[in-house]
Amino acid sequence: MNEPHPAPVTPDFSHDLEDVAPLTPRQIFFRRARKHRGFLFGLGTILAITLLALFAPLLSPHDPYAQQLLSRLQPPVWMDRGAWDHPLGTDQLGRDYLSRLFYGAQFSLLIGFTAMVISGVIGTTLGVIAGYFGGRLDLIITFLITTRLSMPIVLIALAIAALLGSSLVIVILILGLLLWDRFAVVARSTTMQLRDADYLLSARALGMPRWRIIVTEVLPNIMDALIVVATLEMAHAILLEAALSFLGLGVQPPLPSWGLMIAEGKDFLLFEPWLIMIPGVALLILVLSINLLGDGLRDISAPEGRA
Repeated sequence: MNEPHPAPVTPDFSHDLEDVAPLTPRQIFFRRARKHRGFLFGLGTILAITLLALFAPLLSPHDPYAQQLLSRLQPPVWMDRGAWDHPLGTDQLGRDYLSRLFYGAQFSLLIGFTAMVISGVIGTTLGVIAGYFGGRLDLIITFLITTRLSMPIVLIALAIAALLGSSLVIVILILGLLLWDRFAVVARSTTMQLRDADYLLSARALGMPRWRIIVTEVLPNIMDALIVVATLEMAHAILLEAALSFLGLGVQPPLPSWGLMIAEGKDFLLFEPWLIMIPGVALLILVLSINLLGDGLRDISAPEGRA
């Protein structure tokens, strides 16, 4: 007598599926960040330069302001007549180039970050007001943005620096007051996209004050785009400071700005080209790293997952 075969048992995976929790936005961000090489390279390089700048007093082998005329124009260690006492050589006044490079990172990062913060506050405030309220405020702020975009920033910065004089504080203020236009444009466009969102309409219906809606609802949702703009404007401010210092209207001697180091070495370009190459390469690496960081943040934070 044939016995009936038992029906096949189908495994139940519903319990396992319930245990798999969806990824949070923070987990998605870090997962994308680990796979983005440009973001990792930019972040790692910026962190390394920041640490060198912060610990410059401990890492510098010599005083960056001490002059030793008997050791002037000593070449780097990989060239003839180079010595490990000055691994990157000395400048035309006998000052240690490695020490001045470390301290120069402090001024470049300080100027770039402070100018970015000042311009970010101005531009974001104007852009959010224009995008959220619209009407005449939008027309006035749009006119200000258009006026600012029509002015050549380098010529304006040169004119202001020539009139007011050159110092670290003046350079920071000039750059901070001239680099707000991109923040305003991005903040305005993103705020206009969110102005009629359901959660903003609900907040208005509940009687929430406008300033609170802007601070707690609008700003957190446009922050990703503003962070990308901030990285680009920080790199822009560092390049503009180097240009002003090269033309003699930026950071003044004896401060070891990278742009000023390039300006001081231009007279020895044909005979000692490393005086320009070393700070120039350092400036290139810093600006490239900031741009790669901003590009990586744009890709990682993109909703379509470009990373």
